[in-house]
Amino acid sequence: MSQMKTTQNLRAGIWLMIATTFVFAMQDGISRHLGSNNSIFMVVMLRFWFFAVVVTIMAARAPEGFRAAIATNHLGIQLIRGPLLALEVCVMVLGFVKLGLIESHAVFTCAPLVVAALSGPILGEKVGWRRWAAIGVGFLGVLVILQPGFAVFSPWALVPLLAAVLFALYALLTRSVARGDSASVSFFWTGITGAIAMTPIGLWSMHPMTAPDWGWMALLCCTAMIGHNLFIKSYAVAEASAVQPFAYFQLAFASALAIVVFGEDLKAHVILGAAIVVAAGLFTIWRQRVNEAKLSDPSARK
Repeated sequence: MSQMKTTQNLRAGIWLMIATTFVFAMQDGISRHLGSNNSIFMVVMLRFWFFAVVVTIMAARAPEGFRAAIATNHLGIQLIRGPLLALEVCVMVLGFVKLGLIESHAVFTCAPLVVAALSGPILGEKVGWRRWAAIGVGFLGVLVILQPGFAVFSPWALVPLLAAVLFALYALLTRSVARGDSASVSFFWTGITGAIAMTPIGLWSMHPMTAPDWGWMALLCCTAMIGHNLFIKSYAVAEASAVQPFAYFQLAFASALAIVVFGEDLKAHVILGAAIVVAAGLFTIWRQRVNEAKLSDPSARK
């Protein structure tokens, strides 16, 4: 029964992560459009304002009310997560504007590898030498993606790289609080603290937007809310090192959007590098299942 539950949780976590990457890719395309025509700080502030309003309404309508929504066992970490996510979003949107979706996501691909690598020392999750080897191969795939293109070696390449590190830290903190807080509690704190952090700088850069951009802004708010809710739930049901490799799907989804909508080019080295990274991610999932089988069957350890 325990093994069946673990397998079901892993599968649920994987599908939640794949859904998350699709929503995030759509969100990134909208962010690139809005960030090219408007203040990035204003766009992110409005997004988090909507986020905060939604989680407040959800908390008010819940049977337990606000008391349950704010009842966290990890107050310090919850206060950090929202602002950290808001900062990551600002940095990544800047990368979309300066490099485009494909180049930015090529650099950002290292975020899941950072999460998988740090899930052991930070979260205490077991990462064996085989998975470490797969993570190393994944980083080689990232190098394949970066090597041929001059644009990714420009100073702007540091922008999505910084975003990748920030997002990895946010992911690890999300997994950490999931051990004591429900997904709804984490969702509430993310929206509220992110909105508070973005308000001063967002108001300072406020300016009028066109009517079409207000429509795109509304769609961005919806995708952001849905995407992060899926993201939090994926970590709530499965280990970070198990589900995180599937975050590589975001590169494929974002690249398809970039080609169809923004006319970007998908080069051969990006395809090759992405294939290496995805293969490394799939290997880590296989190793995760092998380890779970050993834990559930003591005779398999002999």
